[in-house]
Amino acid sequence: MSDITYLPLANGAWAYLCAFQDACSKHVVGWHVMATMPEELVTTALQRAFWAQPPTPGLVVHSDRGGQYCGNAYRALLHERQAVRSQSRRGECYDNAQAESLWSRLKTEVLELREWPVFADLDDAQASAADYFDYYNHDRLHSSIGYQMPYHAHQHLLQTTALNCPA
Repeated sequence: MSDITYLPLANGAWAYLCAFQDACSKHVVGWHVMATMPEELVTTALQRAFWAQPPTPGLVVHSDRGGQYCGNAYRALLHERQAVRSQSRRGECYDNAQAESLWSRLKTEVLELREWPVFADLDDAQASAADYFDYYNHDRLHSSIGYQMPYHAHQHLLQTTALNCPA
């Protein structure tokens, strides 16, 4: 699952964060922060996800209907890796609820701890996202995956899948 969120900067501008999250394990497998949100924002995050976890053919990659997820480079990257593009139905915000939940947690657990709930600059937003996803994947327990950490749930899922797949 994937989505883009806005991160407020102290100068009044925005940074944009795109993340790809495994729907089963909740593990954030790839992400990227930029000062703008061109298609490169999502393709870089997706490439990072594919480097971290090479996809098996037929992998379903879900997002909302944002323009960045409709571009030629994004679709070519999915095609190259034999992944299937899935998008929310028009007007159905709940189709991407898991991604929206991730943003809610990030903003609650990061921004509400700050004296002034903004990031100092783009570098601060990037560093804070890196720190948060490290915490989220390796330390944060999730009730929806049996109070496991996403990284451990993801590794267990990969081992189980590998054991059940014919060679």
